[in-house]
Amino acid sequence: MRIRKKPWAKKELAENPYILRNSEQYALKFADYFNNDQPIHLELGCGKGHFIVATAKNNPQINHIAVEREPTVLAMAARLAKSEANTTAPLVFVELDAAKLCDYFNPHEVSRLYINFCDPWPRRKKWAKRRLTHANFLKIYETLQIPEIFFKTDNRILFEFSINQFSECGWIMRNISLDLHKSDYPDNIMTEYEEKFSPLGPIYRLEAYK
Repeated sequence: MRIRKKPWAKKELAENPYILRNSEQYALKFADYFNNDQPIHLELGCGKGHFIVATAKNNPQINHIAVEREPTVLAMAARLAKSEANTTAPLVFVELDAAKLCDYFNPHEVSRLYINFCDPWPRRKKWAKRRLTHANFLKIYETLQIPEIFFKTDNRILFEFSINQFSECGWIMRNISLDLHKSDYPDNIMTEYEEKFSPLGPIYRLEAYK
């Protein structure tokens, strides 16, 4: 997806209190950043931030980290957090590529991982390894001993691919939905992408556990 430049993004990245700058100093010790012993939930690719901001507001007993590799997208999400999140919500945004998670987190440090509407990389077969549910990434999550992954997508090919990858890598899947918005799942918080595109077709969801 091509990201349009935002003239305010540079200032937001430099000043927004929800963005963790010089994140290397907290690598492998995010508990020190939050200064508490609450569990950490991590979102890979936060989009414009609607999901992680609402989730953090609803669950102040949990520390939330949103990882995003695109600076402009990170700025948009953090800007939303600044305008909507209450001051008691432990939430921080980190500019980071998912491939480097092991450089920043210890095993058992993250207790839940959210992957919402990640890029399906559909055009070339060799691009499959870039998908966040590819076996290469699942090995990273396993190395970090992340016990559960909540995954949503509107791309059926990616969903079927992901089910196969989870299964082949020894993850147990539960609460599999082929049309989330017509299911009885009670706690769904929509992303901005989901709000826009769910009228066009079903949303697929699953939970994977180790």
